[in-house]
Amino acid sequence: MSAYLDLWPARATVDLDAIADNVRALREHVGGTELMAVVKADAYGHGLVPSARAALTGGACALGVAQPSEALALREAGVEAPVLTWLVAPGTAVAPLVSAGVEVAVSAPWLLDELAETARDLGRTATVQLKVDTGLGRNGAFGLPLVDGDPRTAWTDLVEHAARLEAEGAVRVRGVFTHFAYADAPQHPTVRAQQDAFADAVAVAERGGLTPEVRHMANSAATLTTPQASWDMVRPGLAVYGLSPVPDLGPAAELGLRPAMRVTARVAVAKRVPAGQGLSYGHTYVTPRETTVVDVPLGYADGIPRHASGSGPVQIGGRRFTVSGRVCMDQFVVDVGDLPVAAGDEVVFFGPGDGGEPTAQDWAEAAGTISYEIVTRFGPRVPRVYVGGAA
Repeated sequence: MSAYLDLWPARATVDLDAIADNVRALREHVGGTELMAVVKADAYGHGLVPSARAALTGGACALGVAQPSEALALREAGVEAPVLTWLVAPGTAVAPLVSAGVEVAVSAPWLLDELAETARDLGRTATVQLKVDTGLGRNGAFGLPLVDGDPRTAWTDLVEHAARLEAEGAVRVRGVFTHFAYADAPQHPTVRAQQDAFADAVAVAERGGLTPEVRHMANSAATLTTPQASWDMVRPGLAVYGLSPVPDLGPAAELGLRPAMRVTARVAVAKRVPAGQGLSYGHTYVTPRETTVVDVPLGYADGIPRHASGSGPVQIGGRRFTVSGRVCMDQFVVDVGDLPVAAGDEVVFFGPGDGGEPTAQDWAEAAGTISYEIVTRFGPRVPRVYVGGAA
């Protein structure tokens, strides 16, 4: 890591203690209900394995990922906690998942059959969680009648299929879950409707002979705003990393969360230019006077949103500035006026915000997106540095 850091003029510093503390705060918010920390997408850009371990230190009882490769990476790193993966497409090798004791989310009978066949071949039992679509319209078995007047649904078919395989011993149904569509708008009528639909789906599962240990539907937003949807476990993602999933309702600090990531770089070039000098491609920014401009060696290939050209905020020398002109693939320029800046000085893209620096939410607003995208888009060209006792 040290050699890699020496080669790159930027880094993302991740406070693992903040992640652990955020998990504790979220559990306290829901009265100690069990918590699955979602660590998909390289733990929202924070680093899969270190962040997962920090979340477990903070009291998470399980981990959730999207891709099977993420689940296996956790197992290979020695993580023994329950891990759920929920995006298994046809053609995916499921034997490694069954062998590693990874729980697989199932939305259709074909996957149950593949897991059961693999479990028989391995002499094991495949652990699954059944996903019901209560209104998001994404993955999950739909809980409405398949045909008008027919009481059967894709969900009842999935439950019956799972119950048969569980009786055989090929699979074990450990959980039932769903996902909200509008949890960040807690007064939206779908929030109540999906809770009712999930209660109905759980009842169908229990009448069908299943006895799930965990029933869960609450993401970050619902964990913070709809505690009555907590069931046996909550499933936050973004909030684990200290970012607000409901910025319109409250910033992170008001929700008891602390952002864990701080992204910085070093000025590569600082120089005086005359008035009327265009900066970067297309000269979309022209200096209004003689001024100092700095070149920052990060661009959209690293994760800086090109949509934030002319608006992305940075902190240099304790003051805020915005990107001047277009963000390029590997760099961008900032007009800093007469501020005395030299090559090697620190540029702060975002952090917790308590030092006056921009936050990930500030960048999201500048780019017309959400903070989820801001933190997850930083790739391997920006090395992670871990701090805190959990490191």
